[in-house]
Amino acid sequence: MEETNQELTQKPTKKFLPFLWELIKIAVVAFIIVAPIRYFLFQPFIVSGESMMPNFQNGNYLIVDEISYRFSAPQRGDVIVFDASFIKDYKGERFIKRVIGVPGDTVEIADGKVKIIDKSKAAVLNEKYLPADLKTYGHDTSTTYGLSSAPEKVELKTNEYFVLGDNRNNSYDSRFWGIVPVKYIIGKAALRILPLTSMAEIARPVY
Repeated sequence: MEETNQELTQKPTKKFLPFLWELIKIAVVAFIIVAPIRYFLFQPFIVSGESMMPNFQNGNYLIVDEISYRFSAPQRGDVIVFDASFIKDYKGERFIKRVIGVPGDTVEIADGKVKIIDKSKAAVLNEKYLPADLKTYGHDTSTTYGLSSAPEKVELKTNEYFVLGDNRNNSYDSRFWGIVPVKYIIGKAALRILPLTSMAEIARPVY
């Protein structure tokens, strides 16, 4: 007996529905696995601007580790990404800078160098990741974005961090708007993905 048109229509439908159900299950499982990683463990960040040159270029694609700081505090030398909402006119924006001073430090900028005073010990920071002839100057308080050779000193309290861009002559950082409260720190830059020629883990420098 020949199959009716209705039977011919039902056969593809019966095959398609289980296939669709399998796709839905795969999508749900993938979301359950990927979503926590994307929103709670790691997230992408694209460098915008030149404040971290020469070590990070405009357009670099980074992976930010959001979990490490739940178990340990940011360390000097870490490259961090933070929510800049505490800075006037930067609500909802994210910045990338390098941690220079940690809680308990006194950061002193003078004679083109950065000095860290920690528990009565003072030492000039040996920043090997910067050009040898690069000098760091403090904020010229008579201007909004100017730099000055006048000494600048900042004492850090609990949960306060002092950050600088690696491009010391072109970085809007703690010299201008002050400390970063720990609650605004999103995570540390862990991996550079793009460009592929520069793909690498972002290691903390040894001072």
